Amino acid sequence: MKKVVVGLSGGVDSSVTAHLLKEQGYEVIGLFMKNWHDDSVIISDECPWVEDSNDALIVAEKLGIPFQTVDLSEVYKERIVDYMFYEYERGRTPNPDVLCNREIKFDVFLKIALQLGADFVATGHYCRKGIIENADGTETYRLLSGLDNNKDQSYFLCQLSQEQLSKTLFPIGYLTKPEVRKIAADHDLITADKKDSQGLCFIGKVHLPDFLQQKLKPKKGVIVEVPNNAPYFTKETPHFDDRVAALEFQAKKPAYVLTDGKVVGEHQGAHFFTTGQRKGLNVGGTKEPLFVIDTDVNKNIIYTGQGKLHPGLLRNTLFVKENEVHWVREDLALKVDDTMEVKARIRYRQPLQKATLHKTDSGLYVDFQEKQSAITEGQFVAWYIDDELIGSGVIS
Repeated sequence: MKKVVVGLSGGVDSSVTAHLLKEQGYEVIGLFMKNWHDDSVIISDECPWVEDSNDALIVAEKLGIPFQTVDLSEVYKERIVDYMFYEYERGRTPNPDVLCNREIKFDVFLKIALQLGADFVATGHYCRKGIIENADGTETYRLLSGLDNNKDQSYFLCQLSQEQLSKTLFPIGYLTKPEVRKIAADHDLITADKKDSQGLCFIGKVHLPDFLQQKLKPKKGVIVEVPNNAPYFTKETPHFDDRVAALEFQAKKPAYVLTDGKVVGEHQGAHFFTTGQRKGLNVGGTKEPLFVIDTDVNKNIIYTGQGKLHPGLLRNTLFVKENEVHWVREDLALKVDDTMEVKARIRYRQPLQKATLHKTDSGLYVDFQEKQSAITEGQFVAWYIDDELIGSGVIS
């Protein structure tokens, strides 16, 4: 009998995951990961770890499976929280959920599961795993979108490797959320009607500036409004004979300076803001809402523009540095000067967008057919062929 360790989080998705695997004849062990101790920064009681741990234990007892808790708070702080502080300080916006899956659930947690003698780990992610049988007897693993388009979570797993996928099961990827809740209700699982957790992976709902102020100190600066007709947006695009030079130009952000607009307000630290942000600026009197179009953490200036169609928010092209390009399907990795037609997204829940990948010596350009809003440094771009996520990278 194959042994599976399920990451029981105390939510309905992981509860049903454990139930389905037990029904399928696996030997199932439930493992709850305690990754955060500091309740002082949580602003909602929707996701306290004590309640989640208790719910996970009740589900394990109901299913008749062994259950234990493992404290990963130290490694979580090192790999996720400290990285978040580091990235925000540099003016980038990290995605802790993607990192948490790569660094915690499918690395530290996976290793613990294997030490317990597990053949697989399983999580309650809405995605699917496919297997290609190769001619030489080896297997290639595919990361496929979940069948529930509203809940597809393949994006959050965009950094997984072939080795990680080989040891992973996603039992609910073929179900919709209502179907998962019905299974939980039909089998009297306490989590059947429990709200989905929100906020940072394993921490809960936090007020981000308060959270970041644990290490990043407030620092008063100015908010500048850049008009739609600033020189950056009205000058003619130069002609390039070289395709890579054209892509490099298109991917480059404008280098705003204070005189590009007018000062319209003050803020408490440019590192607390991110491209595309609308809330928290506290500037009124504009015809359309102000959006952050760029931050300069060195000079502590926030640049903004009116309306979600402000040209400072829109770009066709982004770049991923060579050391931050990741292929889930290593067999499909591009060589220098190769191109590939894909569909891509730059954030969770964004509908897939047509794009072309261009590989260069220094990295990878993702050139979208249509302009994308708020391409944000530090976030992940993921690219797909049909419903298969084949690669990803950190946006530069």
